[in-house]
Amino acid sequence: MDERQFFTEKPEQRPAKFQCPRCRRTNDYTIRWIRRTKKIQIPPGADARDRTLFEKSKDHLIRVDDDVTCKTCGKRFEIPSHRALVFLEELEGLPRDDETE
Repeated sequence: MDERQFFTEKPEQRPAKFQCPRCRRTNDYTIRWIRRTKKIQIPPGADARDRTLFEKSKDHLIRVDDDVTCKTCGKRFEIPSHRALVFLEELEGLPRDDETE
């Protein structure tokens, strides 16, 4: 069974600030993510291996965008982060970037 069957997927956009490596200017960018929320019940047809995977799975975000275009100079650059997957429990209690302003 594919692990995507354990989750409900919903597209989401989150703001982030990045510095262009060419012109060194910092700008705000909108980054696309997919929010995967764990389903309440395991899908039918699951075996014992699928049940253990379902119990261990957590809600998470998967980053869709790998690079952005600089708003100042127009050069595309890679998002300087090694985190393409973020668990939602790590974000709990932290203010979102748009709420801090």
